Amino acid sequence: MMQNQVALVTGAGHGLGQAIALALAEVGCRVFGGDLSWDELQSTKDLVERRKGFFQPAVFDVCDAQAWNQWIETIKSRESRLEILVNNAGGVAGQTHQDVEFVDDRLWDKVIKINLYGAFYGIRAVAPLMKTQHYGRIINISSGAGRSHSLTGIQAYTSAKAGQIGLTRQMAAELGPFGITVNNVAPGFVRSNPATEKQWEAMGEEGQRKLVESIPVRRLGTPMDIAHMVRFLASPETGYVTGQVISVDGGHSMF
Repeated sequence: MMQNQVALVTGAGHGLGQAIALALAEVGCRVFGGDLSWDELQSTKDLVERRKGFFQPAVFDVCDAQAWNQWIETIKSRESRLEILVNNAGGVAGQTHQDVEFVDDRLWDKVIKINLYGAFYGIRAVAPLMKTQHYGRIINISSGAGRSHSLTGIQAYTSAKAGQIGLTRQMAAELGPFGITVNNVAPGFVRSNPATEKQWEAMGEEGQRKLVESIPVRRLGTPMDIAHMVRFLASPETGYVTGQVISVDGGHSMF
């Protein structure tokens, strides 16, 4: 059902984005992936191609609105269509918790721009093409932090992800009449990149134990746990699912 559909995945060089690119390629999607690191993108390309899939990398900054427009035009000229957008790029930009009175404006803005502006720029860039097709699947990757609070106490990250959830709902209402669904996946804690490894280590053995015991299925998530949900929401079968925030966190958040 998804054979030869064109998908765009941001943050595709590692972690969740790499897993999402692989999961979509496995069902026949032609995946275009963006990230800041060419070496990481090449790693994803090698992984996808070993499984006989298609992956086209592009060094790309989601915070650059003009770059978004150029990338979509490139895909449009090559493929003439784009069925799937996964706004996965995000993160804390290397930041750790600081008490609110010490939060620097520049660092606040950086996290907000990556996680919220980046998703907005992507949706704005793909909307005209998807409207013309009268079909599209947009999946934003937020976080349990956006539904509740950050386990690592980063105020800008929590705020940006909460804003992204609001953006998801607004876009679902606006784009639904054009056959475009917009949904949000909120992962729990997943050890998927150097930043999450540092967060995990900072918890210490006792903190790690408490976190795992707070999850009903008694384990942390994996990148593929998230990727499988994204692939489900990206499929043609989910045309009556839109504006939803789906936690993929082993039952840690039951609301």
